[in-house]
Amino acid sequence: MPAGDALPPATALRSGSPPALRQAAPRPAAEVLAWSRSLVDPALREAVDDMPGSMRDIAAFHFGWLDEGGRPAEGSGGKAIRPALTLLTAEAVGGTAAAALPAAVAVELAHNFSLLHDDVMDGDVTRRHRPTAWSVFGINAAILAGDALLAAAFETLANGRAPAAGVRVLSRAILELVEGQSADISFEDRSDVSLTECLTMASRKTAALLGGACALGAVHGGGDADQIAHFREFGERLGLAFQLVDDLLGIWGDPAVTGKPVHSDLRNHKKSLPVVAALTSRTPAGDELAALYLRDTPLTGDEPARAAALIDAAGGRSWATTQADDLLTEALTELDAAAPTPTAATELQALANLVTRRSS
Repeated sequence: MPAGDALPPATALRSGSPPALRQAAPRPAAEVLAWSRSLVDPALREAVDDMPGSMRDIAAFHFGWLDEGGRPAEGSGGKAIRPALTLLTAEAVGGTAAAALPAAVAVELAHNFSLLHDDVMDGDVTRRHRPTAWSVFGINAAILAGDALLAAAFETLANGRAPAAGVRVLSRAILELVEGQSADISFEDRSDVSLTECLTMASRKTAALLGGACALGAVHGGGDADQIAHFREFGERLGLAFQLVDDLLGIWGDPAVTGKPVHSDLRNHKKSLPVVAALTSRTPAGDELAALYLRDTPLTGDEPARAAALIDAAGGRSWATTQADDLLTEALTELDAAAPTPTAATELQALANLVTRRSS
């Protein structure tokens, strides 16, 4: 990277500079996310800037900080909900966001490791309204950059107040994530995927990392074993609801809002939760969907739109919506059981509602 294009300096992890003082009154979800970004982004840039040059450039492009030519850019890095959960759960057990900052950055690095690999495996050419890293730099380079982000995640976690406990939490979440991703890929070649299998896959692929993010926050905030367990359960239930909403958006979301191609999951024959619910519904629409969706040839022309209509008619859309609502209720029950501090509890609830009612 040319010297003039170096990433902005960031010293949050090294200097230990404290974040802004917390407000006493609960903030709305959008303000919480902005606050989290203000803490995490400088430290995240620092972690990426410490990576070897070729990997740093690809990661910086993926995060939206550089364009294809290595020039500064202003692309979106996503909502960064996972690190926000880490910071808030630390406060919810009586700790500080500053103590949990390395853990929050590690979670975001690990999440983006999975996104880089996911884009390669799915063949997606856009994410967050920009080209995916593999489509610009090549498949091998994107895979290696994902590996580098994962290594950076653990290196960053070593700067936290509980590195050993944190490594155990994050490594277990990533092992579950990889197992879930493996199952997700294997489903593409199978015609007999059950709804139970699909729920287990989603619990690993998405829910495990959200659960780990919340558990990490509780660990770094000084929570006790019961609090850590309840926050993990809160995050896992919220994570499964998150995946259900993500699956719905993958079929019916507006590409102008989601930043992903229309019907991308259907074109890839993804066995997402609404799809499997429809395929196993034993309804005429489900049978017609199976004849269309389970064949070997790609969906072309109007076929993805037809598949979406059949999923809806077979009840897949309504089932997924109801499940997400039920999981939100369960997550909030776990949140209450963790005995969180009042302000953090209200803000975590606001984030939970945002996650399950988002449009992108």
